[in-house]
Amino acid sequence: MPELNNAPARIIPRSEHDLSRQYIDENSLKVLYRLHRHGYKAYLVGGGVRDLLLGRTPKDFDIGTDATPEQVYKLFRNSRIVGRRFRLAHIIFGRNECIEVATFRRKPVEEEVPDDERFFCENVFGTPREDAFRRDFTINALFYSIDDFSIIDYTGGLEDLRRGIIRVIGDPVERFAEDPVRMLRALEFSARLGFELHEDIAPAIEQQAPLLAEASSARIREELLELFRHKVGGKVLQRADKLGLLQQLVPDMQAQRESFDLLRQLDLRTAIGVDIQESMVLATMYLTPFCQACSSDMPLGEVHKLANREIARHCRRFSIAAGIRHQAREMLITFFRLTRGRGRRGEQRFLRHPCVHDGLELFRLWCECSGEHQDLLQSWTNAIAGKEEQKPRPQRKPGPPRRRKKKTPPAPV
Repeated sequence: MPELNNAPARIIPRSEHDLSRQYIDENSLKVLYRLHRHGYKAYLVGGGVRDLLLGRTPKDFDIGTDATPEQVYKLFRNSRIVGRRFRLAHIIFGRNECIEVATFRRKPVEEEVPDDERFFCENVFGTPREDAFRRDFTINALFYSIDDFSIIDYTGGLEDLRRGIIRVIGDPVERFAEDPVRMLRALEFSARLGFELHEDIAPAIEQQAPLLAEASSARIREELLELFRHKVGGKVLQRADKLGLLQQLVPDMQAQRESFDLLRQLDLRTAIGVDIQESMVLATMYLTPFCQACSSDMPLGEVHKLANREIARHCRRFSIAAGIRHQAREMLITFFRLTRGRGRRGEQRFLRHPCVHDGLELFRLWCECSGEHQDLLQSWTNAIAGKEEQKPRPQRKPGPPRRRKKKTPPAPV
């Protein structure tokens, strides 16, 4: 990659691009305009610009400015300053909308980082150019200026966007060492956008993969859920396995083709509008080894222990709440009972179990993926939905009324 730090920024005027303000959130525009009216630089930054240029609907809109968090706070009564490691302003609209406003930052020089200041290095403010080169990928370093409605490109992101390439800003080995989660994000963006990884990314991931084990477990947990929210979990985890990243990402997950196929099927389920639940993700990730360890005549008590054992290590590592763990375990147990077939003892009570619907969804996922047991799936679906004709209870044979046993009076004391 050519050195771009000293190259002039490429500025695309409004007449030469398709990004229109009508596609930008109204409240984001209010923030941009107020910052601009008070003499500050105000840019729409990052993924919002990228998605609008690709004709996609952004999940949210982030704003970059040369105003400090304190200056932003003074401008907006509905704002608050958040974060210590990375201080920024949140501007609140209504009950559900939050616009994130971050001050342009730069990478500090060594003498600027005192030994006794833990959070100093993430709050060194800088210029838009310096801020662009701190970002992870070129396609995420594009700025839209509210001043003249131009797009500003410091890193060559527009060309990479046109060619469909994920490229790290700077040396991938060094940037992955700074933040190992970037390796996972590179795979995520490649899968979400249908872009190719630049040729230097895969070797860097293979080299730096062990560093991911040192990343925050809470952050990795959230990134994993993001994969499934964006319907690319199965694809990304399978590619992570090929690059040696899966073992660091999810150490307890067995890399088996059946597991990846199930996760891809889960992504297809999400793509048609079904909300993703973390408990469903957990149950799907560990369904294949659970099935391999089960036998049809295994007592339910043993099945319970087995289901708990499969997901317990994962839940401990990522500090997953007991309620989510319980739901995932019950899905696995319900799946086992569904695969055994109809007519078992206690079936009517089982059909009324609170977790039977979630377990049925897991069973449906497995049937769609394997192409097996479609008749059994339909039978259980009808029974759980109450569409199956109930068999009449056997009538007691007519006969003389039963005589009640007389109570024997207690013996006198």
